[in-house]
Parts: sequence; structure tokens; C-alpha cells
Amino acid sequence: MATDDNTARAMPDVASQARAQVAGALDWVGMAGIQAPLLLTDAEGVTQRVSARVDAYVNLHKPEVRGIHMSRLYVLVEQALTAEPLAPCMLRKLLNGFLDTHADLSDRARLCIRFEHLLRRPALKSGHSGWRSYPVTVTATMDGADIDIELATEVVYSSTCPASAALSRQLIQRQFALDFDDSSRPLRHSEVAAWLDSEQGMVATPHAQRSTATLRVRMAPSFGFALESIIDRVEDTLGTPVQTAVKREDEQAFALANGQNLMFCEDAARRIQLALEGDERIQDFSVRVAHHESLHPHDAVAYASKGIKGGYTPGSFDDHA
Repeated sequence: MATDDNTARAMPDVASQARAQVAGALDWVGMAGIQAPLLLTDAEGVTQRVSARVDAYVNLHKPEVRGIHMSRLYVLVEQALTAEPLAPCMLRKLLNGFLDTHADLSDRARLCIRFEHLLRRPALKSGHSGWRSYPVTVTATMDGADIDIELATEVVYSSTCPASAALSRQLIQRQFALDFDDSSRPLRHSEVAAWLDSEQGMVATPHAQRSTATLRVRMAPSFGFALESIIDRVEDTLGTPVQTAVKREDEQAFALANGQNLMFCEDAARRIQLALEGDERIQDFSVRVAHHESLHPHDAVAYASKGIKGGYTPGSFDDHA
């Protein structure tokens, strides 16, 4: 049934008309988990539509006012995300819209957008390729005319323990001494090659594990997001990102990369720190590296940051409120 203007004007608006039952200013009020499409433009200039979850907030600095206009936030989010691709200028316009529609109630606005970013990744040797999905969170906060935009994503890679590799080499050396204990005769090249190709030639292997680097990056104002190139930079500096399509030649190449790229979690965190510090597009960053150890049931973890606004402490990566 259609609603005429007179009926609409007669509808009660308790949130705006009633006073707060208990007075108090509120840090943030809004909606979390709004389902919305999001337009993304990749490094080649191709725009695609992805599914996103959006949190939209404003503060409520008038302690006597009962509530904000949540439907206004929803409409603004839906209009902005379907009209133009994600970009800093789009976020600024959207947050300005939040404040313009709450001019009498709010002077700060916040937006958090979560989505999966798909990148096609080539295999190491075979010529095949496949898709990798990277979880991305974009958080934008406006305080007056100032806006702060932060990107967060996660890179998954393989890490082989240097200590375990050294212990494994010692056992292999010991097994070699046992199997070739007759020092009175010279060893033939074919004997050693056959031994290396046998199970005896690898009596121990170092432990390796899937590992994650969680990144939080604040871009310099003169640059856009550059999300793909930042992910590429981190994967290149680590050297062993997880693969997609894998044939035997790809698996062998991956084993070689791991064997030539031993690292503790401290090594990985410092590599990423060095790579991001050298990127002029990045104003500030923080990194959490976790090696999900196969040796024991807990993780080995390291944090690093550029630290313009101070370093990050354990637990801060779990706090996105």
C-alpha cells in the first residue's frame, strides 16, 4: 500500500523526538555488517564488483539526544558504493555525507569496509595459474576536516625453521658417516649420488609451516591505495608465498625456495619492515607475523612497525572497533 505525504509526516519518530532515558555522549553509534556491493579497480584499470560488509558510524556528542538517523547512513553507503570505485576521494565524500546529515549531532564519522580481493597468481614453473583471495579491511575515520585511512590485509606464506634445518643436516651427516664408515677405500661418485637419492640420504627433514603476515598500512595522502603492489612487495620479500596451481615441477621449485630461504618469525618481520620502510607511498605501518608451528601447538609471533604514531602491542590486531 502506498504511503502519502500526510501519513508519512504523521509517523512517530521516537529517536529524534524523545530525550535520552539516561544522558551521555557516545563515542560511536551506527550499524555493523551492512551487506553491500563494492566496485574495485585493479592495477590494469579493470573495475569489478565484489561483495562487502560495511560498518558505518558517527559519534553522538549531544548527551540529551536519544539517537542518530541510522537510515541516512545506510542510504549514503548504498549510494556511494554502487556509484564509483573504492578510492580515498570516495571515502572522504561518503564520510562528509555522514556528518552533513548529522550536523546537529555529530562531528566525527567512521567507516569500515571488509571484502575479499582476488588476484591471479602464476605457478612457479609449469605455466599454470590460479586465484588467491586476500582478506582486506579499509577503515576510514573523519574528525572535522581531517581523515585517516588505513588498509589491512593478510599474506600467507611458508616458513622453514633454520634451527630445525641445522639439526636435520647434523643427522644426515651422522647417517652418512655410519653408512660410509670404511675410510680405507675411496668413495665413488655414483655411490654418493645413489645414497643421496635414497631414504637414508634424508633421515631427517626440517619442520616448515604455513605462516601469516597481517599488515596494517596508512598511505601517504598523495597516493591511492596501491593494494596489489603492496601485497606483491611483501610476497617478494618473503620469497615463499603459498601457491595456487601446482604441478610436480612447481612443488619442486617451492621446495627449493623454502630450502634456500630459511627464516624465523623475527627474520620475516624484519624483512617486511625493511620493504615497507622503503616505500614512499606508505606513511605508517604495522606488521604481525605468526608462524603456525608444526613443532608445537602454539604460534611463534613477531611485531614490527614504522612507529610514527607509536608501535603496536600484542592484541591490537584483534581490535578493529
